[in-house]
Amino acid sequence: MERRTGSGLASVEAEHDGTFVLRIDGSPQSQVDLADPTHLSFEYMRRIGDVVDAIAPRRQPIAVVHVGGAALSLPRYVAATRPRSRQIVLEPDEDLTEFVREALPLPKRSGIKVRPATGRAGITELYDDSMDLLILDAFEHEAVPPNLVTTEFFTECARVLRPTGVLVANLIDGQSGLPFIRRTAATVASAIGPGVALAERKILRGKAFGNVILVASRHPLPDLTTQGRRAQPPYEPAPLQALAGKSTPLTDTEPFTTPQAPASVFRS
Repeated sequence: MERRTGSGLASVEAEHDGTFVLRIDGSPQSQVDLADPTHLSFEYMRRIGDVVDAIAPRRQPIAVVHVGGAALSLPRYVAATRPRSRQIVLEPDEDLTEFVREALPLPKRSGIKVRPATGRAGITELYDDSMDLLILDAFEHEAVPPNLVTTEFFTECARVLRPTGVLVANLIDGQSGLPFIRRTAATVASAIGPGVALAERKILRGKAFGNVILVASRHPLPDLTTQGRRAQPPYEPAPLQALAGKSTPLTDTEPFTTPQAPASVFRS
C-alpha cells in the first residue's frame, strides 16, 4: 500500500513478524505492531520507551506532545501503557496522517489527537505548564530540521512543560567529534535543564553514525543506567553538560545545517 504525500512516496509493508513498516521514499520511518503497540522495534524508540517507563508508572495517564508523527508508534505505545493519556501530535503532512490512519488504524478512544502543524507553529499554541512529556522525533530528508534544535525552540518547549516535565529529543550524528550533538546538548541544557544523552558507546565516541537521544528536565531525572545495560544493543547515559563541554547553544540567527543520515545507515 502506498501513496504520494507531502513528505514523499509513503508506503506501508507487512514484515515477516507481523509488524508493519512505514517508509517514505524507501527510508524506514516507523514500525508498528497493531496486535501489540508496546512492541517497539526500532532501537531508538525502545530507548524513548525506557524514558517514558522511568518517569511515569504504568497505567498512570500523562500529557504528551509529539513533534513529528510518522506512523504514530510512540503515541500508540503511550496509549497502550498509560490509558486515558492526553496526547497531541504535531505533524504538518496531512496526507501522510490520513494515509497512516487508513493503513494502520488507531484504536478507538486512543486519546491521540493529530494537529496539522509544524513543530515551531504547534508548540506556540500550547498552554504554559501543560505537558508532562515532549518528544521530538521529526525529520525532513533524513535530517532533523534546524529550526527544531535552537534555543528559541527549546525555550518554547520549556514553557509548555510542567516543572517536572521532561524533554526527549531523537537526533542523529556521526561526525568526528560530534559537533552537532555537542552544540544541541548545550542548547537543551541551557533552555530546559540538566539531563543525559542515550546512545551506543561507539556513537558517543564519534566512530559510527546513529541515533542519540537527549533527555532533559528542570526536575531530577531517574537513573537510566540499568535500562541501558539491559538493552540490545546496550546504550550509555552521558551527562549533557559533560557532552556539551565548551560548545555554544544554537540560535535562530545562526545559519547551520544538521547532519543527514547516510543512505546506508537507515535505508533498506
